[in-house]
Amino acid sequence: MRLLLLACLRAQTGNATTAARIQNHLHAAGHSCVLKDAFMYESPAEIANLTSTDKFDAALAIHLYKGGRLLQGSRIPFGIIFGGTDVNEDIKCKEKRQVMGAVLEEARFAVAFTVKMKELAAAEWPDSRKKIYVQSQGIKTTPSETFDWYTFLQNADIPTDTDNLHLFLLVCGLRRVKDPLYLVEVFSDWHRKDPSVHLGIIGPAVDPLFTSEVKEKVKRAPGVHLLPELPQAELHAAVRRCFAVVNSSISEGMSAAILEAMDLEVPVLARNIPGNAAIISHQETGLLFSNPQEFVVLSKSLMNDPIMEKEIITRAKEYVKKHHSWEGERKTYQNLVLRLQ
Repeated sequence: MRLLLLACLRAQTGNATTAARIQNHLHAAGHSCVLKDAFMYESPAEIANLTSTDKFDAALAIHLYKGGRLLQGSRIPFGIIFGGTDVNEDIKCKEKRQVMGAVLEEARFAVAFTVKMKELAAAEWPDSRKKIYVQSQGIKTTPSETFDWYTFLQNADIPTDTDNLHLFLLVCGLRRVKDPLYLVEVFSDWHRKDPSVHLGIIGPAVDPLFTSEVKEKVKRAPGVHLLPELPQAELHAAVRRCFAVVNSSISEGMSAAILEAMDLEVPVLARNIPGNAAIISHQETGLLFSNPQEFVVLSKSLMNDPIMEKEIITRAKEYVKKHHSWEGERKTYQNLVLRLQ
């Protein structure tokens, strides 16, 4: 089959990574899968013209609203993949909720990343419950073996001559929903008392205006560094060498950065929101904080208790292996697209 996959394809973001992974799964099954950025199109008529001209047999979209609305009334069958903002944010808007309901009604199938995501959707659109499947994101990390950690630290103006460096990495696209400034003030205060702790914020400048705001705040925050985005293999290598990975998002569907850190055997400290709590059991597979002050308390406990750190890392690695199998995800999508024939 020749398949169209619509998603928000900003480089180095979760949606783009998920779309590329699904494309890879479908290519492996012998299908042709073409990625298109949903932000490049404004109406279903444009997509109808595209699918007709380029002779697509079927389509997929990530996000019921951002991608799925463009497939409304489609001449070809399609499936849909829930994004985190669908059930966490967009569902609160009456107009968007109506559009998402109509998209779900037309779709041959829908995929939710978690049982909770499915239940939230099924409560809103009960007639579609049976067509919603749960498939967690599949994780496969590929750290670069040639990554130069010391050059990375030097370029970031992070001291390389200390044996007890504790670098916390916040991996996110710079946009408000990721709330990268949430911990900056409290982290700077902590750094003034303990110069061994540093926070690196790393990711693409998704929102240019907000990125300027982040740059200005970080300039005045000792111990906090804004780092340029890295290719995935180098990012995985950097994550593997840092002390912990941080997530401070206001809302998440399922954070690949968290799951990748778990797979790379690096502890995770994440804001206690539904999307994060769905994949982290507090003090079992990671640490969940509800405010900046609690983040510091938990971070210190992690630094001072290597046994707890080791136990969390071990359980997190086992969790990813059991619940986020890349091979399992591949099989699911290869089977689901057969419903579009």
